[in-house]
Amino acid sequence: MFESEATNQHLNPEFNKLYPEEDRLNRMNRDFRFHPAQTSNPKALTAEQIAAFNRDGYLSPLNLFSEAEVAEHRRYFDQLLANVLASGQDNYSIKTAHLLYGKVYDLLTDQRIVAYVKDLLGENVVGWGSHYFCKLPGDGKTVGWHQDAGYWPLTPSQAITVWLAIDDADRENACMKFIPGSHHFGHLTYQLTEESDPSILNQVVPEAEKFGAPVYNELRAGQMSIHSDLLLHGSEANTSTRRRNGLAIRYTTADVRAEMGWNEKGVLVSGSDPSGHWANPPRPLTD
Repeated sequence: MFESEATNQHLNPEFNKLYPEEDRLNRMNRDFRFHPAQTSNPKALTAEQIAAFNRDGYLSPLNLFSEAEVAEHRRYFDQLLANVLASGQDNYSIKTAHLLYGKVYDLLTDQRIVAYVKDLLGENVVGWGSHYFCKLPGDGKTVGWHQDAGYWPLTPSQAITVWLAIDDADRENACMKFIPGSHHFGHLTYQLTEESDPSILNQVVPEAEKFGAPVYNELRAGQMSIHSDLLLHGSEANTSTRRRNGLAIRYTTADVRAEMGWNEKGVLVSGSDPSGHWANPPRPLTD
């Protein structure tokens, strides 16, 4: 069973926006320094992988789900997408999904994923974001070079994104691309895109490749990557005949502060939140 479009209305209206208002973000006093992972006794990652994340700003690929597991979730997503499109929304509109769909909440709290995240963020971890980035065959939309941290009313910049491949993602069908090491330069100057621009997002960092040579984040379905909120990344248009769908799941430490009501999104997935800042909502009743 899926939530209907009407039941989305109980969510904070801010959550239905692809990104917050620019002027509100600019009024925030945000700390854009990179905070390296310092886990001394990692359980899921190796010390070498943690060092690579600190150096490059991402890890990929990481094995997660079996073919059978990811096939089951792909069937679930296919029906979810069909319902969303039938309601008049588009293929990029399934966001803050863990507050609407129990099966997405289950992914956000899946302890196999959380184990990787804890090795980078520490014991007290909050999962606060879940957004399907589904590029349909022939989709003309791009994602310009950007930093996630620039869009988020969080401080300090200590959030990471797990990108779970629901479909195979490769250069042909517009997988993500990263600029390794670009997370060390702080918050980079960006330009706002025009309405006619094919980019899904409204920010683009010009001449991004002066910060390094891009690498393509090719993943098989069921694999995942992790990247820092300060890492430059983007993707090209999907001109192929194959869909490219992935679920972006966002995590941060419990001591990070969220404004604009975004703390309402946060689910405690490990440890504790001594300040009680994050709302820790329960699993949705519907899948």
